[in-house]
Amino acid sequence: MFPPDKTSIGPTILSASDLKSVQWVRPSKMVPNPRLVVDGISRFDFGQGIVGNCWFLASIGALTLQKPIMAQVVPMDQMFDENYCGLFHFKFWRFGKWVDVVIDDKLPTINNRLIFVHSKDPTEFWPALLEKAYAKVCGSYSDMNAGTPAEALVDFTGGVHVCVELSSPPPNLWELMSRAGLSRALMGCGTAPGATSENTVLPNGVVEGHAYTVTGVKQMMSRGQLVRLVRLFNPWGKGEWIGDWSDRSPLWQTVSPQERDICLAVADNGEFWMTLEDFSKFYTDLDICCMCPEFLDGSSICHWKTSFYEGRWVAGTTAGGCLNNRDSFWLNPQYRVKIDQLFEKCAQSQGEKNMLVSLMQKPDKRNRRLVKNLHIGFSIFAVPDALLGVEGKFLASFFASNNPVAQSKTYKNAREVMEFVSLMPGEYLIVPSTYDPNDTASFLLTIVSKSETHVHERSGGHDYNPVERAENSKDDTNDDNKRTILRQFSEKYEEVDAEQLQKLLNENILKGDLKSGGFSDDACRSMVALMDSSITGKLNNEELVRLWGKVTTFKDIFSRTAVSQSGTLSTSELRNAIMATGMTVSDEMLKLMAVRYGGSSGYISLENFISLVLRFECMTKIFNKLSSGMKMTLRESEWLYVSMYT
Repeated sequence: MFPPDKTSIGPTILSASDLKSVQWVRPSKMVPNPRLVVDGISRFDFGQGIVGNCWFLASIGALTLQKPIMAQVVPMDQMFDENYCGLFHFKFWRFGKWVDVVIDDKLPTINNRLIFVHSKDPTEFWPALLEKAYAKVCGSYSDMNAGTPAEALVDFTGGVHVCVELSSPPPNLWELMSRAGLSRALMGCGTAPGATSENTVLPNGVVEGHAYTVTGVKQMMSRGQLVRLVRLFNPWGKGEWIGDWSDRSPLWQTVSPQERDICLAVADNGEFWMTLEDFSKFYTDLDICCMCPEFLDGSSICHWKTSFYEGRWVAGTTAGGCLNNRDSFWLNPQYRVKIDQLFEKCAQSQGEKNMLVSLMQKPDKRNRRLVKNLHIGFSIFAVPDALLGVEGKFLASFFASNNPVAQSKTYKNAREVMEFVSLMPGEYLIVPSTYDPNDTASFLLTIVSKSETHVHERSGGHDYNPVERAENSKDDTNDDNKRTILRQFSEKYEEVDAEQLQKLLNENILKGDLKSGGFSDDACRSMVALMDSSITGKLNNEELVRLWGKVTTFKDIFSRTAVSQSGTLSTSELRNAIMATGMTVSDEMLKLMAVRYGGSSGYISLENFISLVLRFECMTKIFNKLSSGMKMTLRESEWLYVSMYT
């Protein structure tokens, strides 16, 4: 998956001539005594290479401050002496699960010098090996170019992530950052891009379009006033802020000698202090990621609970788009959330916000640079008392008459969107969606709540009254002719086998209605097996008439549900058609039906619809019987086998 060649380097970051000069070399061939770690791990250990992955290195800077998390990502029992075999492994949290990433220790060099991240001590290799492992996750080194610290911070911890837009910071920003620091959270931030893609250094020393690590917060007295300071680290390992409270600022002479000795280190090592006000002014966003959600409100009286739910938007089935698409929005996955009342002590410490909802879309490409993030967001609706007992998905009528009580601020083409909300005890419906309908992608929904919550996906059909059959056929004469053909056929043959049934349906009864070549041999054999209660392999007159009744019913439903009048059903029309038969269908089952019966186009013909509903009707009856505790008969077991495997 990650061979030592140009595919793992990736395009654009090296010229053709440099690419030819790359040699993949093991650490033992570079230095006599390589080591994973030398004298402990520090944010000052490394320097950035030629790839623009400052977002990743800023996240590593934060990781070095939290040794337990660091030891989880970089297992420290790996060495170059005992049991060395040229293999190292690292652990990353990827979209809901921890992944063990294994690499060999061959590193890309030119003239025996590392071309990507490198340690200041030439015998230390944890930064280069960690970067290689993450490059493997991304697809190549060039796939690590450009990003935000949030991505790597989440992958390092699998924890709760909060993003703060510093252009409109919350009034409790300082308290939030202070609690995060005490909770051993990882924090990163970024600056706005400049007029070009270059990382331009401003006159005040801040770099445009650059990621930084937040390494500390502290408040102290200066001239009788309380000042709040934020300490930042530039992953370049050099280049610092030169404004108020920078290394050589005279303001350091206004604090006590003890605080000055603790906080001030005059060195061009990339780390510096600035006021909270300047931080909010010159940086655009702050990312906080912590394995312990308690930092959200600082209360230890009651604990926050985290739950994850995986889902998928599928074009035509479960991808209804945003609320602008009122007719299709209900197709999106729906999650019913019940929030219990907090116990008294916990309620007393309850802050304004009590639930964090995060929506993360999963990549559909191996290479990170090829991933095109969709615009995603979510809406939260209160479930009215009158609908508390209703099972299944809410239909379009619900969303036409109910507005969200909370939602993501905007739809973003980002890996993750989140919102910190306040919800009273009760039942709610969370609907994640893409902005445009019919966008296909997988997602991870994370719900972090202080109160006890019970979450269930509601993908089944809503309680539904089947569409009544039309009293009169559109063409009574045509129907009479078909009944005559059926009667003549029954009089001619005492029993009808699959071959005769195929001829009857394709050449007589449904002639002119079939769009994809008619019923196949297999489809007719299945119909005979499903309707043949006497187990003769043929249908008698009674069974044939019963089949004909079902075929005409399903054909009538098909005709009235196919809105486009194209002679086929889209997957969204398929849901309505199945519900019109009186049966319900989950999102997952609907996806499988579309794959099995929809063909390459995804559209379902009349003959495939009839075959599908006959099987689904049989399976539904049997599973309903089983769910009530009754046992299947031998014949029902055979029907179930036919429905599932033929």
